[in-house]
Amino acid sequence: MSAAPPALEARRLVRDLGEEVRTRILHDIDLAVAPGEFVSVTGPSGSGKSTLLYLLGALDRPTSGEVLIEGVATSHLDDLARGTLRAERLGFVFQFHFLLPEFTALENAMIPMLRRRDLRPAEARRRAGDVLASLGLGDLLGRRPTQLSGGQQQRVAIARAIAHRPRILLADEPTGNLDSAAGAQVMEIFEQLVRDGMTVVMVTHEASYAARAQREIRLRDGRIVEVVAVSPAA
Repeated sequence: MSAAPPALEARRLVRDLGEEVRTRILHDIDLAVAPGEFVSVTGPSGSGKSTLLYLLGALDRPTSGEVLIEGVATSHLDDLARGTLRAERLGFVFQFHFLLPEFTALENAMIPMLRRRDLRPAEARRRAGDVLASLGLGDLLGRRPTQLSGGQQQRVAIARAIAHRPRILLADEPTGNLDSAAGAQVMEIFEQLVRDGMTVVMVTHEASYAARAQREIRLRDGRIVEVVAVSPAA
């Protein structure tokens, strides 16, 4: 029996910005993330952390090189195919929650699922409600974002990212706008997702949060300068 492919893989990944005067953001990145692994990506501002995450999530296209998502090469996929791949296999959490203010917590968490033609609205509502409840928000389903704390808003954003049951979660500075208590709650959620079998890749500038991953990828000037085995799965 052949081994499962990496959940995410970058092969000689290069990203340039600009047309006439090009600036190289990432230089020949090679990286493989195993299924069920929790990886943190760290480095100074401008080191290419978010750029790498966006490329791994097929939100951006590399200048050269290849990104594979569960063995599927993405560079030659058209926009529709890339969007379908993201919708089926990936979840995203960002520093800013980007919740729609006119929608309730439940409705916000349902949004990605409502884009899928194979899922009825009633099932999407049930899944969203179950995930929100599992994140301690079961009594806040009808509240709008302005009626929630910052930590609660981010937990709704996480619910939105995972309610459609992706196998891979990508998080870009997910604790950046949270106090230490709310940030710790987010990290506990991520650790539980990994225990449940999800792959998590998280960009962070917080050393204490990076140390809670299984592996830390350290970037500088668009290059991987160190890979640190941090801890076993929690």
